[in-house]
Amino acid sequence: MPPSDAEPGMSGGTSVAAPALLIHSPGERAVSVLWSFGKCLGALLPVYLAGYYGFSISVVLFGLMIYMGWKHSRLEKVMRLKSAMYLLENERAFTTEKVFRTKRDLPPWVNFPDVEKVEWLNKILQQAWPFIGQYLEKLLVETIAPAIRTSSIHLQTLSFTKINIGDKALKVVGVKAHTEHDKRQVMLDLYLSYAGDVEINVEIKKYFCKAGVKGIQLHGKLRVILEPLIGDVPLIGAITMFFIRRPKLDINWTGLTNLLDIPGLNAMSDTMIMDAIASHLVLPNRLTVPLVADLHVAQLRSPLPRGVVRIHLLEAEDLTAKDTVIKGLIDGKSDPYAVLRVGTQIFTSHHVDSNLNPQWREMYEVIVHEVPGQELEVEVFDKDPDQDDFLGRVKVDLDIVKKARVVDDWFNLKDVTSGSVHLRLEWLSLLSSADRLSEVIQKNQNLTTKTADPPSAAILAIYLDQAHALPMRKGNKDPSPMVQISIQDATKESKTCYGTNQPVWEDAFTFFIQDPRKQDIDIQVKDDDRALSLGSLSIPLTRILATPELTMDQWFQLENSGSASRIYVKIVLRVLWLSDDATPTTPSPRPLPSGSGTGQGGITSELNPMGPGGLAKPPPARPQHTTPDPEFATEGVLRIHLVEAQNLIAKDNFMGGMVKGKSDPYVKIRVAGITYRSHTIKENLNPVWNELYEVILTQLPGQEIQFELFDKDIDQDDFLGRFKLNLRDIISGQFIDTWYTLNDVKSGRVHLVLEWLPRVSDLPRLEQILQYQSQLSYQNKVVPSVAVLFVYVERAHGLPLKKSGKEPKVGADINLKGVSHRTKVCERSTSPRWDEAFHFLVRDPRDETLTVKLSHSWGQVLGSLTLPLRELLVEQGLVLDRWLNLDGALPESQILLRVTLKILDTQQAVCRRPPGEAGSEPVVGEFIPRWVPSHLDIKQRSGFTISSDNPSSTGQVKLTIGYSMEEGRLFITVHGCRALAACSKDGADPYITFILLPDKKATTKRRTATKKRDLNPEFNERFDFDFSLEESIQRRLDLSVKNSVSFMSRERELIGKLQLDLDQIDLKAGVTQWYDLVPETN
Repeated sequence: MPPSDAEPGMSGGTSVAAPALLIHSPGERAVSVLWSFGKCLGALLPVYLAGYYGFSISVVLFGLMIYMGWKHSRLEKVMRLKSAMYLLENERAFTTEKVFRTKRDLPPWVNFPDVEKVEWLNKILQQAWPFIGQYLEKLLVETIAPAIRTSSIHLQTLSFTKINIGDKALKVVGVKAHTEHDKRQVMLDLYLSYAGDVEINVEIKKYFCKAGVKGIQLHGKLRVILEPLIGDVPLIGAITMFFIRRPKLDINWTGLTNLLDIPGLNAMSDTMIMDAIASHLVLPNRLTVPLVADLHVAQLRSPLPRGVVRIHLLEAEDLTAKDTVIKGLIDGKSDPYAVLRVGTQIFTSHHVDSNLNPQWREMYEVIVHEVPGQELEVEVFDKDPDQDDFLGRVKVDLDIVKKARVVDDWFNLKDVTSGSVHLRLEWLSLLSSADRLSEVIQKNQNLTTKTADPPSAAILAIYLDQAHALPMRKGNKDPSPMVQISIQDATKESKTCYGTNQPVWEDAFTFFIQDPRKQDIDIQVKDDDRALSLGSLSIPLTRILATPELTMDQWFQLENSGSASRIYVKIVLRVLWLSDDATPTTPSPRPLPSGSGTGQGGITSELNPMGPGGLAKPPPARPQHTTPDPEFATEGVLRIHLVEAQNLIAKDNFMGGMVKGKSDPYVKIRVAGITYRSHTIKENLNPVWNELYEVILTQLPGQEIQFELFDKDIDQDDFLGRFKLNLRDIISGQFIDTWYTLNDVKSGRVHLVLEWLPRVSDLPRLEQILQYQSQLSYQNKVVPSVAVLFVYVERAHGLPLKKSGKEPKVGADINLKGVSHRTKVCERSTSPRWDEAFHFLVRDPRDETLTVKLSHSWGQVLGSLTLPLRELLVEQGLVLDRWLNLDGALPESQILLRVTLKILDTQQAVCRRPPGEAGSEPVVGEFIPRWVPSHLDIKQRSGFTISSDNPSSTGQVKLTIGYSMEEGRLFITVHGCRALAACSKDGADPYITFILLPDKKATTKRRTATKKRDLNPEFNERFDFDFSLEESIQRRLDLSVKNSVSFMSRERELIGKLQLDLDQIDLKAGVTQWYDLVPETN
């Protein structure tokens, strides 16, 4: 057998392969010898040079130490990288076969059952990884490299010589979904692990400099928030992502950057890189990618915090002694201090000299952006002149603090043999009302701490959006504006927008406020050199205290600036409220050594419920009021009145379309994921539905209402047209009564009346609205709502046990007149907590009753509550917020609820009384609408037929007549006509002409366009007249609706007339109304 054909494993394989390794050309052998000689010479050269120049041998030894340290650090990094790669490739084997490994080495999906594996996603990433590499290579070479070269004259020769992201793809170890906190968002926690063989080399030819990276490790938890959820493609308004905590990073450098692996420099370099990552992707910083237009990106990137945690660092006991004497033979003391971290917020306490049981008595306040997820980490160190010694750490999940409101406990320090720390943690809710501000300030004055900053009474969020028409620099050059925002001694700066006087910053800032009654916001707009002022603004916080919801969202005129210089800012103030009345107490005794431990994976520290000797600590007092989310009871109600349609397409044709028939139309309405369908009207191209629909909506950007018309058929329904409306337009218009043209078809239009109903707490309005609603009737038998009820179910207390004696799994069923909602089912407890909100439409609060039933897993009843809504009518502000006793339960069984009733104040409920009617005298403060609803004159008619109350009427015309005080002119808008009398078998070709009498020269005569073969024409034409208000009142409108006929035609020309004295109209307010047309009289 030839040597080349020898198989591996055969005896001949070795004898053949061994000689093959010795075959080298003379040139290769010479290069190898020279390379070995060069390395030896390079190692001896520093020693020779040191002796030649007379340096001390210590210089050589110091260089040798640095080299050995670099070599050791380098080998450690390579080994860590190889180990991480091997672990990721063999995760299943390590999980199943190495079960004796500690829990911290296991992936999150093993530790936490609610973390799911996503192997399908990892397979996709692995498959797409080469193409991701191609994209990154293109990005680096075509975008990033040119940007770097233009940024500095020293980097003009920079180039990427090698870009290879390797074969190891980013791996998602586990995913945890949070959907129980906010129904308008989806929250995902992605546990990322990347140990990649990435290799990127950079060269700067001008300086003969080469550098690069060969291998990166990155491990961390990335939170991805999909919000807001919208009812249209792409279903998600934006994607926001961030790391809750700093990820772990390890970089293997090559080339000149090998110097960064020298001990001391490696930690510094990794810290600088992590600081750069944290400035963009670690809380409170977020990366937000909008997917739809009209989103407030700044508010998504920096939303209002979830709350504030007040941390009382009280004391520690039994700390480890680090300052030992005679190499540890004699125990000494420690000089302990504590470092507290929540995200990027870091605080350091003072150190206590020579004390293993220090007392700090310090207070800190931290903003909590995300719960669950964010943690409080406390690390204790011994203060030393050189390097501080580690004395232990503890982590507390802030979600525990939010649920408990007050946590006062001892926590055992981890990673040390002994030691515990005493913390008191208070969750401060954010109130959008200033009612309790004085009480909060009074409580804060009673708190005494060693820290310089007094307790805060509120937080202030400032959303800096944009500015307009800022002044130019000298030479008429565009400025580069930035903003400094100061409150008392705290100053924060925005980013700089270069070369523009119309900057868009979209930055957000948060300040702690001690007393809003005495503090001001100072805003300075400056050029980037901080020397040239472009404008200033000062806003007292007392001005915000007088606003609804403690919010200002508007343009502000800049002082000491241009006449048109403005800045747009949103300012939100929230009062910090501690639901418990308790104040910081004296330290509790030290816990037993077997006290609290870390949770699985070292993520959460459990609370230690026992003091010394197993004595239970007194539980915190129960809160007397609920603390709902600030978004509670902010939803609104949209009322959709589907009136009629006209000129629809005939789909039911005969004989192949030679004989045209009719259609059987119906309408589908889609809004916020809900679909409504009207009834079908048989064989009618001008159907009248007269149906009402009501839906509760959250005011989110991008929401649309979709209307689709279909022809009902036996097999497949035929399409008759569609159109969409933007919810924001309806909210801004409040009331809309108009025709909408159908899209994607040749003809057809739909008449809608849309109203966004204001919500008020004015009880006297209830009777007027009920009286008005009783006069309305609709084909779909809907009774209009008069109010909306918001229910917040927070918690229950003292519930009975199950029949088996075990604690129940409690869920609450909330019901109002056949509409039912259920809470989540809590884990076993007699004091469950839900923190869930619901809403209901109310037809008549005098007759309806809210029922709440508690049960074990929707089985065994544990208690119930019956609350007639008429009892809510006597509560202050129509709000009930307290503990209520449960029926059919224990005497101590109670539930904590907040029930809020908001009256839906439709503008149609109060109309101007006809002149001369009894009681027509105006009432002081009575609301008179600026318009008369166009459909009120047909609400009483059976079948909703369009006909006039005047038997001699030949149709109706819709006009808007008013006087613009700003423009100083009278305006008349001709909207359209309906139910015109036909002039021939083809109907009529109507147009409108009118004149303002007295007018001898006919200078006020006007004429609209002609509409062909239409008895319900729509004109929407406006006519202006340069009259004073006094002249306008003296005018008389003489209007005629005519049929356009030829000279020889015998058809009737005049359809109807209208004469109207303008002194009968409130021209300042303006009136929109349908008027009856009368035939011409001889």
